Amino acid sequence: MFGRVTYELMAQHWPNATGEVADFMNALPKYVFSRTLTKSNWNKTLMFNADVADTVGRLKRESAKDILLFGSADLAASLVPHGLIDGFRIAVNPIILGGGTPLFKPGERVKLKLLDTRALSTGIVILRYAPAT
Repeated sequence: MFGRVTYELMAQHWPNATGEVADFMNALPKYVFSRTLTKSNWNKTLMFNADVADTVGRLKRESAKDILLFGSADLAASLVPHGLIDGFRIAVNPIILGGGTPLFKPGERVKLKLLDTRALSTGIVILRYAPAT
């Protein structure tokens, strides 16, 4: 699942890429939420502009598999208040960019429970959380 900005970045790269990760990305069904895009040339892509929370709730009920939301901080922020995100995998990359879209919006309080961590050889650390109950 992608918001428009992340989708456009992914759709520029993966359809023409090769290799194991490219095969994986191109084979997955893709759900894109955008108020401006109406069609896609990337295979297995469905476009949505309807109510995000209702649509994602329906997709979750109809899918037998997990649905991953990659990037798309604004889309994620619109799902958090509705309890539609079951877990977070947050990658901490040791590069300071000095900007970007925050995952959690000011004034939003989300309590998380740390499930595990994984350090990669690149210095990136992946933190896996579940919403705390």
